[in-house]
Amino acid sequence: MADTAELWRRYKETRDGRAREELVIAYASLVRYVSGRLAMGLPSHIEMDDLESYGLIGLLEAIDRFDPARGVKFETYAVTRVRGAIIDRLRAETWAPALRHKARELEEAATRLETKLGHLPTDEELADHMSLSITDLHRRQSEVAAAVILSLDESTGTSDDGEGAAMVDKLEDPSSPDPEAEALFTERREVLAQALEKLSEKERLVITLFYYEGLTAKEIAQVMSLSVARISQLHAKAILRLRGRLARSKQQLIS
Repeated sequence: MADTAELWRRYKETRDGRAREELVIAYASLVRYVSGRLAMGLPSHIEMDDLESYGLIGLLEAIDRFDPARGVKFETYAVTRVRGAIIDRLRAETWAPALRHKARELEEAATRLETKLGHLPTDEELADHMSLSITDLHRRQSEVAAAVILSLDESTGTSDDGEGAAMVDKLEDPSSPDPEAEALFTERREVLAQALEKLSEKERLVITLFYYEGLTAKEIAQVMSLSVARISQLHAKAILRLRGRLARSKQQLIS
């Protein structure tokens, strides 16, 4: 197979179908990587093959739209498109709205209880507050893991080409700093750091391994000697707590 620079040249200049196929093969690992990370907490009937097929659509679109002359690494550009394609398809599934509703209920209940108690509620306190058994609470936390993943890429508007744009696509040019935006970012980063400190040790480790080390749920389960289902549950709990704290911070800033 030709080197990627030559493949890009051939495809962009001539729309050579063979060059496009070879680019897909060259970057197929991106689809596997993104699919593996998104698999955390998804319903058991969702197969990796399904996720990869959804992601392949995003990869093809990324290849068609990518402009090598802009000086951006294709991998950086493509990961967002692949992830977006998978999430768009998952959002269309019939189970998604119900799970997202359950996720909001959990988040709101935890936020109200923390305000009342003055500390992050334990699972026992949250279960009692929601009139659930510990088993039922843990089951619900595991169920909403998929909804937590979907909520992380909510569309924030419309891009220049008329499509929904994820927040990552609407970032300002880093060469043109906005003092107000920088101050807000700094404050939110501090709030997030404080929220992370209040998570349990296991929850912090899951967040660190997933978002900072880039491990998949299966890999994290091996590192922590826990089941993938337990890792999914810890991830969902941590994200719901972080979202709740950030939401309260935002409300305080605008009130």
